[in-house]
Amino acid sequence: MKHWIVKSEPGTYSFDQFRKDKTTAWTGVRNFQARNFLREMAKGDEVFFYHSGDGKEIVGTGTVGKTAYPDPTVEPGEKGEWICVELKAGAPVFRPVPLTELKAHPRLKNILLVRHSRLSVTPLSAAEAAEVRKLAGL
Repeated sequence: MKHWIVKSEPGTYSFDQFRKDKTTAWTGVRNFQARNFLREMAKGDEVFFYHSGDGKEIVGTGTVGKTAYPDPTVEPGEKGEWICVELKAGAPVFRPVPLTELKAHPRLKNILLVRHSRLSVTPLSAAEAAEVRKLAGL
């Protein structure tokens, strides 16, 4: 099993909405590196849901429910082979983990979320995911 962080602005698609929907297609990824991470996702992989913009914190969990397939939001003429995955909502974390804490943590300060903050999908190692779970009270 692999571990991932997915990002969304709460005003665009919040973790609360994700929980109401129960599943969602993670569409609209238009960055080649993030797209490649989507390709690596496997059914059952662990996902941490991060609110970007307002909040800047890990607020919930989920899992990958369906592996990569063509993104239905691609506009005609759009360049690139864009894909999406289906995510299943998990539970909110007991304690949100803010970006400032991730940056200050010796084992997490170099994760891609911190180093390349513009990516909407980033991987975590098993050890990094364990640290996030610990910080989040899971």
